[in-house]
Amino acid sequence: MSARPLCAAAALAMLGLVAAVAGGCGNSRRAGPAAAPVPMTADIADGRRVFMRNCYACHPAGQGGLGPAINNKPLPRILMHTQIRQGFGAMPGFNEKDISDAELDHLLDYVVALRHAK
Repeated sequence: MSARPLCAAAALAMLGLVAAVAGGCGNSRRAGPAAAPVPMTADIADGRRVFMRNCYACHPAGQGGLGPAINNKPLPRILMHTQIRQGFGAMPGFNEKDISDAELDHLLDYVVALRHAK
């Protein structure tokens, strides 16, 4: 066997290894950068409680899970409010009996704080 086919085979094997390692390093949760702790005020803490009760199962820590990541999407509050109240696609809507208006305001405070945590 000549040296050239051996070198080509070694290069191909190395390329496959690099591709496997690079593919394995991705974040399968589709999130943005890992979030640091969110600074807590009373309103944000209440929003976190509402998030944990209603949102965490699909958006764990604001990252993607059953639903998409939300901590890396700079949506205006009015669009987030509408999304939560009306739902869209697989996401259910949450009416005032599920999440009160005050709780929804606090939830939005928490989501915005989660997005801006560095």
